[in-house]
Amino acid sequence: MPKEVVLPELAESVVEGEILRWLVQEGEALKKDQPFVEVMTDKVTVELPSPLEGVLLQRLVKEGDVVPVHAPIALIAEPGEVTAPISDKKPSPAPSVQAQEERSIVEPGQVAEDDGANLSLFKPDGKPEQIKNPFTQVAAPSAAQSTPVAGASGRVIAVPAARKLARELGLDIAQIPGSGPHGRVRVEDVRAYTQRKEQAPIPPTPEPTSHRPQATGFPPPVQYRPPKGYENLETRVPLRGLRRAIAQQMAASHLYTVRTLSVDEADLTELVDLRERLKPEAEAQGVKLSYLPFIFKALGVALKKFPALNSSLDEARQEVVLKHYVNIGMAVAAENGLIVPVVREVDRKSLLQIAKEINELAEKARSSKLAPEEVSGSSFSVTNIGSIGALFSFPIINVPDAAILGVHSIQKRPVVNERDEIVVRQMMYLSLSFDHRLVDGAEAARFCKEVIRLLEKPERLFLEAL
Repeated sequence: MPKEVVLPELAESVVEGEILRWLVQEGEALKKDQPFVEVMTDKVTVELPSPLEGVLLQRLVKEGDVVPVHAPIALIAEPGEVTAPISDKKPSPAPSVQAQEERSIVEPGQVAEDDGANLSLFKPDGKPEQIKNPFTQVAAPSAAQSTPVAGASGRVIAVPAARKLARELGLDIAQIPGSGPHGRVRVEDVRAYTQRKEQAPIPPTPEPTSHRPQATGFPPPVQYRPPKGYENLETRVPLRGLRRAIAQQMAASHLYTVRTLSVDEADLTELVDLRERLKPEAEAQGVKLSYLPFIFKALGVALKKFPALNSSLDEARQEVVLKHYVNIGMAVAAENGLIVPVVREVDRKSLLQIAKEINELAEKARSSKLAPEEVSGSSFSVTNIGSIGALFSFPIINVPDAAILGVHSIQKRPVVNERDEIVVRQMMYLSLSFDHRLVDGAEAARFCKEVIRLLEKPERLFLEAL
């Protein structure tokens, strides 16, 4: 009997994945563990291995679809079963949450296809059978909605994607009527509720104390319209893959942090000299030594002294999470966009160990070979804008981190020393973006000074107790 393959949980907290590319055509044979589809989740592209041997009978989603975790994506026939595709239709769009719920309710057989009026079920003999879809009368979210229903635990029945969207929009899921089976709240219900809330008239406020416009709810998405006469001079490219993941992460950073900037500069003249002396020894061990390992090493010390910079805010539980480890995410400019792999336990590693991992992760990022666990779990982040010559930047926080450090180009500049002499020194700007809910301005400034203290006298890095 054909088996339904679902999108697995590829990493902790991942709730969906985008189907980038099918590696196997319908009707082609599959070996167990053979990669058959390419999926992107959380900025990582992975090739899913086939869970069994057989034939790819049908692709239930098409390239570009965004599919929730545990949703069906393909049907695989075991050896000896009918191997012809169920229909000549092209891959159907990503199954809606409603379709997934309906499939989970039909128990006598496995659902192969839902065209709205009929369901294709596999009988025990492996042959498909068309039956009437008992849920074709389920109305759209705007009609025949029911009051949210609580499950046995007292929790409102809702699909995970709907809970996630409601949480992002700041909505109470218990207030949203559900139109799914048994009153289940779906993504469409959350969107419809948001639209009704936006269109609802705002009650008059007697004698307002402020002339600021009153809030009307979460703003609708911006729809771009081309200038008149230029419609044929534009090209539209679907927002998908890595660019879509970056857009979501940047929007989350903007919406869920109170971003503030602190700027300072460091005299790296002694560090430049030290690196030049150590480079031959590092190369002899097969390691390319840049300035970044020294910065990571300094951060490993400073973050222990200023734990607020190494924290996250759990808004749902109203708790500040202080982390007793230093995992530094580093922004890497890959061909398709920005990726942030993580160097773990920086505070426990030597300078050469850090340098080696930085090089390896950067190479994996550029060749799209990072594993899911290599881009998650950061406690602080660094973006090395100076590597491409930038003098200054305002980095965007990599949520849920509390802060990110922007490292810029090292340039020779005239500086007045303690004897009032003008000397040429190797100077670099540091820009620290931090979440002001977690970190005070004075603490951010002291943290930067500690990093600068260690970098300006780099021998201190080897004396500090971690």
